Amino acid sequence: MLFTSICCNGFMVSMQVIADNVGDNVGDIAGMGSDLFGSYAESSCAALFVASISSFGISHDYTAMSFPLIISSVGIVVCLITTLFATDLFKIKDVSEIEPSLKRQLVVSTILMTVGIAMVSFFALPSEFTIFNFGTEKVVKNWHLFFCVAIGLWAGLVIGYTTEYYTSNAYSPVQDVADSCRTGAATNVIFGLALGYKSVIIPIFSIAVAIFVSFSLAAMYGIAVAALGMLSTIATGLAIDAYGPISDNAGGIAEMAGMSHKIRERTDALDAAGNTTAAIGKGFAIGSAALVSLALFGAFVSRAGINTVDVLTPKVFIGLIVGAMLPYWFSAMTMKSVGSAALKMVEEVRRQFKTIPGLMEGRAKPDYANCVKISTDASLREMIPPGALVMLTPLITGTLFGVETLAGVLAGSLVSGVQVAISASNTGGAWDNAKKYIEAGVSEHAKSLGPKGSDPHKAAVIGDTIGDPLKDTSGPSLNILIKLMAVESLVFAPFFAAHGGLLFKYL
Repeated sequence: MLFTSICCNGFMVSMQVIADNVGDNVGDIAGMGSDLFGSYAESSCAALFVASISSFGISHDYTAMSFPLIISSVGIVVCLITTLFATDLFKIKDVSEIEPSLKRQLVVSTILMTVGIAMVSFFALPSEFTIFNFGTEKVVKNWHLFFCVAIGLWAGLVIGYTTEYYTSNAYSPVQDVADSCRTGAATNVIFGLALGYKSVIIPIFSIAVAIFVSFSLAAMYGIAVAALGMLSTIATGLAIDAYGPISDNAGGIAEMAGMSHKIRERTDALDAAGNTTAAIGKGFAIGSAALVSLALFGAFVSRAGINTVDVLTPKVFIGLIVGAMLPYWFSAMTMKSVGSAALKMVEEVRRQFKTIPGLMEGRAKPDYANCVKISTDASLREMIPPGALVMLTPLITGTLFGVETLAGVLAGSLVSGVQVAISASNTGGAWDNAKKYIEAGVSEHAKSLGPKGSDPHKAAVIGDTIGDPLKDTSGPSLNILIKLMAVESLVFAPFFAAHGGLLFKYL
């Protein structure tokens, strides 16, 4: 009986590790990488579009027109220099130094990038130029744009560190979530949700300050370059974001290979540090998505010929309230998709135990390929409805209701989506690290909650299971919702302005 139990557990652990490794590569490496790169490309496009209707765009001053691209170039150089601080100047000698070293990368890159922005703002831009935006003319000085880019850059750092505070098990919020596991999974879920909602406050204020300052100084062009500033250190952000999945995969391989317990402890320490830095990466992605979407929204309004977006107008308000609903609809779809895929995986594992002779006794090899196929097929098939929601909403709204209603939809989805995305990502990250806090048992408090298999640990595992679709699926994918809708609306803006609003024309 014991041998059978070990074989069954070994199969389940192997399947879990394989699925986890595949998921980390697909989600955290490819998914988050493409998300951040997409934000970078879209913010560059928005900045270039607004720059084209400025005085240096009309006079064909290509150096000034290329200012967004120059920021990107400086960011690459800065991030290359920043890597030296981790590899040569401050070498890591102990496990406890891993997380501080990774976070130091963000601070160093932000400081160096501020200096780089100051240099290119004064050398690449004319001392004074005019932005023709929303039917008005705004005179902008080159130092205005320096402050726009810099405030976006430092707002990103604030969002990153706030995310780290609410998701790292080194601080009280996650430790409180872990402590709530004493009384079961229900209180763990309650504390985790409360943490996620509370973690929205500082990032939203940071984004609001960045929007106000950048718009006051340089209108929509200021917001576009502020988004670029937040993403200018993207190379460093992607590096520390990928650190967690790589460490997690190493730990899974060590477990499957039956390596010593000490190796697993080291990979767990690396993974715990990586979980926090991955959460910081998600915070950067969400914050930058908000600024990028607002910049694209401004470009859409300009291209569609809308002078003002009045929320008291019924056409705009219905769009606003429907747009605010879309992130919840989208999240419901993606979370249910995760649940459906997991259910099919469990059914396949049970089927293999019943139909493959000798599997229970450990004499037969399980069909790993079929399990991986189920996950891959489900991930592609289940994403069709959410994808259709994102792609069809601007087309249907713009064609039937017109550009004013579509503007309301974009504004509503932006405001609602950012809040839901931040809370979902931070809640999931906190639950994950609360479980790791109990498992590691580093402090006396953590030891009192453990070890593995204890009732508090079981409650923490339930929270982590709930949190995975929140932090790895619904939260990050909301960035795509708000950005892609804005991009699609910008592309079709002339068509909607000329031929849209069919429903209102015939009422």
